Amino acid sequence: MYKVLLVDDEIFVRKGLKNLIDWESLGYEICDEAGNGQEALEKIQLIKPDLVIADIRMPVLDGLGLIQKVTEEGAYSPTFIIVSGYHDFQYAQRALRYGVHDYILKPIDEDELETTLKALSGTLGLKKLATIAGDSLVTDSIVETLVQGQFSEGDNAALCAALQMPEFSSFDYVLVELHASAQSNGTEWQAKELAAVAQSVSAAPSSKIPVYEQANGLFGLLIDQRSFLSPETGLESAYNSLHAAVTKTSGRPATLYIGKTVERLQEMYASYRSANEAMSYKYAEQGSSVIYANQVQGTPLYYFDVDSELYGRLLERLEENNAELYEQDIELLFRQFVEKRFAPNAVANTITRFVIGIINIIRKMEGDEKGLSKLPLIMDWQGSHSRLQDLKGLFTDFLREAAAYLAELRNEQSKGGIERIKKYIEANYTENISLKSIAGKFYMNSVYLGQLFRKTYGTYFNDFLLQIRIGEAKKLLRQTDFRMYEIAEKVGFQNADYFVTQFEKLEKVTPTDYRNKLLGKK
Repeated sequence: MYKVLLVDDEIFVRKGLKNLIDWESLGYEICDEAGNGQEALEKIQLIKPDLVIADIRMPVLDGLGLIQKVTEEGAYSPTFIIVSGYHDFQYAQRALRYGVHDYILKPIDEDELETTLKALSGTLGLKKLATIAGDSLVTDSIVETLVQGQFSEGDNAALCAALQMPEFSSFDYVLVELHASAQSNGTEWQAKELAAVAQSVSAAPSSKIPVYEQANGLFGLLIDQRSFLSPETGLESAYNSLHAAVTKTSGRPATLYIGKTVERLQEMYASYRSANEAMSYKYAEQGSSVIYANQVQGTPLYYFDVDSELYGRLLERLEENNAELYEQDIELLFRQFVEKRFAPNAVANTITRFVIGIINIIRKMEGDEKGLSKLPLIMDWQGSHSRLQDLKGLFTDFLREAAAYLAELRNEQSKGGIERIKKYIEANYTENISLKSIAGKFYMNSVYLGQLFRKTYGTYFNDFLLQIRIGEAKKLLRQTDFRMYEIAEKVGFQNADYFVTQFEKLEKVTPTDYRNKLLGKK
């Protein structure tokens, strides 16, 4: 509820005004009354009403004198509506010069008063927010109203007053992104600290610079160039100084995104939008600490996924635990981010794809990705506003840890896993199996599986498979009268001639001679 003080030397006028409308339904409450301007002046300082409705002609101190006193003392300044029984143009002019919200003639019309109070409600809300913010900072709510464009033309004056900024000038929305890094002390920066830094480099240090905290580690500054810049300082130099001051004071690396300059405060939403769009170029403009929207907008960005060949090769080298090779691919990946001008969401999609791919490999090997200490950091890297070089370091650390964990899982699997693989071969030798197909089935690298098999059983995989097939073929030759092509098919050979060649290579005799010898034939 907005508090209202009624000031009129006629008590019946005051009582009539109280009963004229339903104040509460409009969001107002009559908190007190005064019979003259002097009494009203004392009550204004005591009860601090949001709105004062005062008659223009009163004894002791009239309405205009009351407004002048309040304005001059400046301790507390409510909004005024002047009521008069005379249509005096000079009075009206003076009242408006003092910043009076409205000038209403007696007898007061109920509909006219309700319309005035409804229109005033939004302005009082903005003014109250500014009062709550005090001398430190304008609250996020007011700035958000401005940058989101959620206000009417009639709110312009109230917005300018609340932000203590002119309606016309050269305005920039400056987006400040504080990055996390290994050197960061982990403390969160507050909007008031950023405002103090901005004011310290401003040409007018006493001027207020509104700050809007868009998100954790992401702040917006409303810059009035005319007060921020000195006559001898250029815009680029001023923003470079601001960047240097922010990084030094916060102890964290930062990037500034400068929105397009607008000429009216009410157009700040356009500068806000362009500054946020400029942040899309944070990786494409790698190495730039201050990025200007008017310099990058319209230049192409890459929104697609990383090359599939690079993706598959990096994961394969990771599984092989070949650090030299997979780190070469990491270098190539991050070089592509810059050279192809990846948009932030394309970088995020690429990193996420690799993380999911690694998690899937771990799960297929019956591991638990929760054991990776770097996983929460790589999953939340966007929330820390990481620079590309910091993301690269984090991604590399994550891959190193994942590679070591995969090697550990393989060692655990090799203790009992190689025996399962041997039994699988013995049970499925009749199928078209290969080292690569078995490695895929057991989620192992084929090169590693071949080495492990030879180390465990003293023979190569292909030799072991051939021995099983030829052994079964000999059994069929002894126990059945199947023809050679039938035997070849039953033991896993796709070609009868190849079967004969391999049989003779291993047994030093053809299958036919082997059977004939059993039958006593020459």
